[in-house]
Amino acid sequence: MSPETTDLRYPIGRFCAPSPLMESQVRFWIADLAALPGDVRRVVSGLTDEQLDTPYRPGGWTVRQVVHHLPDSHMNSFMRFKWALTEDRPAIKDYDEARWASLPDSGGPVGSSLALLEGLHRRWVGLLEGLSWTEMQREFVHPVSGPASLVTTVGLYAWHGRHHLAHIETLIEREGWR
Repeated sequence: MSPETTDLRYPIGRFCAPSPLMESQVRFWIADLAALPGDVRRVVSGLTDEQLDTPYRPGGWTVRQVVHHLPDSHMNSFMRFKWALTEDRPAIKDYDEARWASLPDSGGPVGSSLALLEGLHRRWVGLLEGLSWTEMQREFVHPVSGPASLVTTVGLYAWHGRHHLAHIETLIEREGWR
């Protein structure tokens, strides 16, 4: 796609889990989760406050909000993994990510969210690397989308991180900031 026809909401496309899911694919996703915090830090390094406060698309969140959103979202997912591993098909709580992105802490410096994302992903990746294939099949029940396996959710969040990283990278490219 040319830059003019790219959907700015989904610069890497929508998530679609491969079928069948292979352990090698899941290892790739886990490696992606491990790399994400450093990649986000690298991409936003050197951006000015004005650039951080620029929406990645018309009507979209600012770069700053995206950076704060990543640990918010991934923290929720990490907890869902813990519940699914310690309870039988737990019903998890949804959250209003748009309202979270409008809270005062989403307008602050990004350093604390970058550090949170780094620590969180170290823990999450450590957990994931220690799970058996059988444990990865465990599920939680989302109130909107229904049952979700951990194995598919790993892929969803690997995609989620890359999806938001691409929002920032494509903005930087479009604006000629680097």
